[in-house]
Amino acid sequence: MPWIIFLLSSAVVVAAAIKLAKYGDIIAIRTKLGGLLIGSIFLAGATSLPEIIASIASFREGLPDLAAGNFFGSNMVNMLLLALVDIVYYQTPLLRQTALTHALTTVMGALLMVLAITFLILDMPVFTIGWVGIDSLLIVLLYFVGMWLIQQEEKLAAAPITVIEDASLERVPSLRYGVIGFTIATVILLLAVPQLVKATADIAEITGLGTTFVGTALLSIVTSLPELMAVIGALRLGAVDLAIGNLFGSNIFNMLGLGLADFFYTQNRLLADIDPSFALVGLFGLLMMILALIGTLSRRQRKFLFVELDAVVIILVYLGGMYLLFLQGRA
Repeated sequence: MPWIIFLLSSAVVVAAAIKLAKYGDIIAIRTKLGGLLIGSIFLAGATSLPEIIASIASFREGLPDLAAGNFFGSNMVNMLLLALVDIVYYQTPLLRQTALTHALTTVMGALLMVLAITFLILDMPVFTIGWVGIDSLLIVLLYFVGMWLIQQEEKLAAAPITVIEDASLERVPSLRYGVIGFTIATVILLLAVPQLVKATADIAEITGLGTTFVGTALLSIVTSLPELMAVIGALRLGAVDLAIGNLFGSNIFNMLGLGLADFFYTQNRLLADIDPSFALVGLFGLLMMILALIGTLSRRQRKFLFVELDAVVIILVYLGGMYLLFLQGRA
């Protein structure tokens, strides 16, 4: 029964999240939130909303580890998706298209992950404001500092701003339509995600694999599928920057979500109650991000037949990480 509930709720969550991204695009266009930076952040935030809701639902189930597996695991899945899409769309090698455009975004994401991992394994008292740890506040603060730096870098680089002609706007639904659709999709997520989380927790208990592996292997994949659909949609439009920006931007937004989740976890400081073994999940996600960064910065293509070797390495790292987590769950 938990597997049936998991599959049904997963389908609803993915469908609602895809609609969320669609209506988010309408809002972004109608409010003239154009450009690479704001467009990527807005889209990443919309497609990452399931992770935020899933974390809150995990707290209600008394499973903060499930939320951690979702956030850290989603970063691994995002880099896996980047590698898979790079292989499928081999005629447009994503890891070579934007050499420097997203380098700063990737570095900021890596910095946030290092900070989160450090506080996760830090075995010493951390100052809190109310019930919120100063570590979570620092992650949130660094996120906004990073967004400011990225914005300044874009201005210095004179990045072109996407301008939508008035004639094209006639084919875009109204702002009211976008807001109503966005709200309905959000409500559906609020109703479906708790069922998904509960089913995931039941599966972890039934299989005996624990929330570390199940949260990383199952929940993070489901909540990351909207990113995949958003990337495919952007590539069909030829918007390579937006596609890659969504994946790297989602990694940063996941770390912001981890910091913000502490505000909803009132039992204690969130990172203090998360199993330190999740540092392994974070480290694998960090390694995959670094490999993706190397792939974007390297000018020489490394291919075997039509397959980009950088993408293959990222996939192998993901599979190796999941295998180690599986062994850890069985121990």
